[in-house]
Amino acid sequence: MKFALQKLKMAGTEGYSFEDHVDISEIEEMNNDIRKIDPVLVKGRATTQGNEITFHFSIDGEMILPCARTLVDVPYPFHIDALEVFSASPYYQEEDESEIHPVDGEMLDLTPYIKENVLLEVPFRVFSDDPKVQENALTEGEGWELQTEGKTEEKVDPRLEKLQSLLNKKDQEENR
Repeated sequence: MKFALQKLKMAGTEGYSFEDHVDISEIEEMNNDIRKIDPVLVKGRATTQGNEITFHFSIDGEMILPCARTLVDVPYPFHIDALEVFSASPYYQEEDESEIHPVDGEMLDLTPYIKENVLLEVPFRVFSDDPKVQENALTEGEGWELQTEGKTEEKVDPRLEKLQSLLNKKDQEENR
């Protein structure tokens, strides 16, 4: 999503409204959990004051993420409100602590900032609400078992069964 600086400066403080679908599917290939993301709807307003250009925009879309329990695809809809500030001044130097981005050339590309905001929105983990998926979830594997609150039955490790039998014998002898 690119904007000509001249067009933005002509709009001035009245602002320049925009709305478009943006393809950010490249973030699927990055090292993250996003399996699929359709083009996102970006709409907002850009205002110019001096050499500073302020973008107030929202990003709406849906990404497919893996379920934390079963690894099945889970659709995750999102809405992000964002604010990005740019400086078109040739004398502006980007500083680490500054939230103002420099603009090189006559075009301002908002796409990297859209991608950044979407990546920041990816949740730590998601869970599938589909009951069929939860029924088919693994509850036991080699060396592990899923325990729920209602399950209180204790299983003795097979390697320790002989020790348990010795303890049971000792208890029986003491009770006589």
